[in-house]
Amino acid sequence: MGTTIETTRPPGIGTAFRETNGIETEEVFVTLTVADQLCGIPVLSVRDVLGPQTITRIPLAPPEVAGSLNLRGRIVTAIDLRRRLHLPPPPSGSPQMSVVAEQGGELYALLVDQVAEVMSLKAAQFERNPPTLPQEWSRYSLGIYRLQGRLLVVLDVAPLLALSPQTV
Repeated sequence: MGTTIETTRPPGIGTAFRETNGIETEEVFVTLTVADQLCGIPVLSVRDVLGPQTITRIPLAPPEVAGSLNLRGRIVTAIDLRRRLHLPPPPSGSPQMSVVAEQGGELYALLVDQVAEVMSLKAAQFERNPPTLPQEWSRYSLGIYRLQGRLLVVLDVAPLLALSPQTV
C-alpha cells in the first residue's frame, strides 16, 4: 500500500502536487473550454459546476462582470471569462456553463463555453507560460501542459476573480 505525501510544487501552482511511493507527482484539474481553448483550474479551487443559469445584470459593473446568479440562496457574481480574456463573445444562443470558485469568502461563477472532465496530469509535464502566450492570457495563467494535439492553459483563479479599477 503506497503512502501519499505533499511535495514541493512547481512555481505558481496553487495546490500541492502529490507524490506516491516517491515516484510520481501529479495535479488534478477541472478542464473547460473558452473559445475552443482548453483550460484547467485546480480542482481544489472549484466549489461547484453549473449548467446554464439565469443571470441578472448589475448596473455600472465592469464589463467582465456578466451579473449575478442565485446559487442555493447565495448571490454569486458571474464573471464572463471571454471578456476577461479579451475574446469575442460566443455565438448567439450558445449556452454557457459556470465554474464556481470562492475568493475572500465570496462566491464567483466563471462563465465558460463548456466544462469537460477532471484530469490528473504529471508535474513533470508542467511548463511555464511560453513567450508567445498573449499578455491577456499570461496574466491569468500559471503555465501550460502540452497534451496530445492540444495545449491546456492552467488558469490562476485569484487574479481571474480580482475585480479592481485596473480591470475596468
